[in-house]
Amino acid sequence: MRPALIGGPVAGRRRLSLALAALPLALVLTSCGGASRADGAGGGVGGHTDGKGSLTLNVGDQKGGSEALLRAAGELDDLPYRIKWSTFTSGPPLLEAVNAGAVDVGAVGNTPPVFAGAAHSKIKVIAGSHSRSDGEAILVKKDSPLRSPAELKGKSIAVAQGSSANYQLVASLKAAGLSPKDVTLNYLQPADALAAFTRGKVDAWAVWDPYTSQALDQADARVLTTGQGLVNGLSFQVAAPAALDDKAKSAALKDYTARLRRAQDWVFGHPEVWAKAWAKATGLSEKVALDAVERTRGTAVPVAVDKEAVASEQRIVDAFAALKLIPRSFDFGELVDPRFNGGLPPSGTAPRTYGKAQ
Repeated sequence: MRPALIGGPVAGRRRLSLALAALPLALVLTSCGGASRADGAGGGVGGHTDGKGSLTLNVGDQKGGSEALLRAAGELDDLPYRIKWSTFTSGPPLLEAVNAGAVDVGAVGNTPPVFAGAAHSKIKVIAGSHSRSDGEAILVKKDSPLRSPAELKGKSIAVAQGSSANYQLVASLKAAGLSPKDVTLNYLQPADALAAFTRGKVDAWAVWDPYTSQALDQADARVLTTGQGLVNGLSFQVAAPAALDDKAKSAALKDYTARLRRAQDWVFGHPEVWAKAWAKATGLSEKVALDAVERTRGTAVPVAVDKEAVASEQRIVDAFAALKLIPRSFDFGELVDPRFNGGLPPSGTAPRTYGKAQ
């Protein structure tokens, strides 16, 4: 079936604006990446983090993302440079800003760089992390008759285009012997997808944590299938080539990525503390935040962007190109700058676990 969009583009943006104002669920976090705009005027410029020196690192972020994590872990103390934060709703517009040179670095999931690379964007993948994929899920209502991914044939599914959930859906359909042509894709950001899911306008919703955790807790949802074993669980820090070519900014990027790695380690040792800080930053309930931390968001292990990571991402490139969901295939390795890989474990290193399957 041909992909469809619920409502026109203008109507969709209006609904999304209303939903963003009303729902904590409408916070689009790092692991995602759908096609939407940056928050605020002039590219979504946010505040500053005080530091020392005259150098300013321009960092793209998403609400409850890197800034909140670094602050909670104490990693914004004693910065040798300043950070200017720009807030975006998702990965693709953040990477557009990186491509334009308005942002030096930002965090995205495994799929936005694929779409950016296919569009010839000027970006470089410089750091990675590997998380569990239990939160990458296809959800249905508790009373839905659907019991397996194979039963999605002929059904309507909400998903954010270009997001990690987009690939998880493609992979889940393939594993069930289906393709996107066998379903109706409703390309919706989480706020609109939640409304469509809640009102029964779609049969299923492909999404990621913390939306998975919140929908299970508050939207009468259950998991039909997850991305565990189907998707790579990778996310990336993506930088502007011009920033990497600048000696001072390159040194700042090395320091910044090291702080993020330490913060990820801190989260695993302090899940409840981070869940409280994350809930405060995003409007999530503390229960949902902790569920998402233990299911997915706190399981991240910093890893090298190595040959295995490139090969895994190449499979995503090839899958989307074969389905004509991106305009061209390309060599994902051309997007990678490995200079910060030193001392990091391989990308296939097992994510952390909190000892309970969810």
